[in-house]
Amino acid sequence: MNEFEARTDLSQLRDAVDQVKTEIGKVIVGQEEMIELLLAAILADGHALIEGVPGVAKTLTAKLIAKTVSVGFSRIQFTPDLMPSDVLGTQVFNQKSSEFQFKQGPIFSNIVLIDEINRSPAKTQAALFEVMEERQITVDGTTYLMDAPFLVLATQNPIDQEGTYRLPEAQLDRFLFKIDVKYPNLDEEIQILTQAHSRTSHTAIEEVSPVLTVEQIAQYRQQVKALRVDASLIRYIAQITNNTRNSLSLSLGASPRASLAILNTAKAIAAIRGRDFVTPEDIKRVTIPVLRHRVMLTPEREMEGVIADDIIKQILDGIEVPR
Repeated sequence: MNEFEARTDLSQLRDAVDQVKTEIGKVIVGQEEMIELLLAAILADGHALIEGVPGVAKTLTAKLIAKTVSVGFSRIQFTPDLMPSDVLGTQVFNQKSSEFQFKQGPIFSNIVLIDEINRSPAKTQAALFEVMEERQITVDGTTYLMDAPFLVLATQNPIDQEGTYRLPEAQLDRFLFKIDVKYPNLDEEIQILTQAHSRTSHTAIEEVSPVLTVEQIAQYRQQVKALRVDASLIRYIAQITNNTRNSLSLSLGASPRASLAILNTAKAIAAIRGRDFVTPEDIKRVTIPVLRHRVMLTPEREMEGVIADDIIKQILDGIEVPR
């Protein structure tokens, strides 16, 4: 077989991705980066944290992504008085059988949208630790497994800090991506207004139809796992994360889980773009959203107004790209 000949037929995966983008494009204007990264999260079997100011379609995009997939969907609004049992479920006494029965909470779904995840205190946030990492929960000594696929999409507002609780590093590390959502540009905002003006008889979300099935997601994930990655690129990923641990600008570097996240999401991006092999550009594409929530700046750098993205870019620029 020719070394450069595609070994995996990704045409169906590409078609499905294009169909999802088309469906979401009926409602969402722009935000290509957020949509691509959310699709990569689905293909790489990981969770995504979406951060942006109110009104930039974070929640709507997450709901639309869920609607393009024929799976269960639930939404949880995190608030300061939310208890872990409100998320996971609780034991309820059945008077007919005189026994306690477990009543499942809203976390028992395939795609779970958590709105304003930083509104709840640590006790409730900690309820997500096990389910996000192991796809299971344990209540009163009994373990309950999540049905595949299981994906948590969480939103948070970076501006309004009153009444919020910072997510601990252990929980941030469980998110595959942290997606920063920006304001639309002028042309995109004009298009948003034009679409809203012309839409009279139905809501936006009704325009979107399911595209992907559970079986297709499982098939595409296996294809993504099988993508080729050259040994030089494996070393390149390891160098990136290793350099975050040695940077004088960072007080906390990235863990091996971050290296795995870069590897898996680079494969997903390559598949989305129709290639059965990973390139250095795929790795660069995912490195910042994979690392920005996993590293911590030194106090001195924070005071200078530097952000994590800046340091990660410097690290990428300082490493020779494999050829």
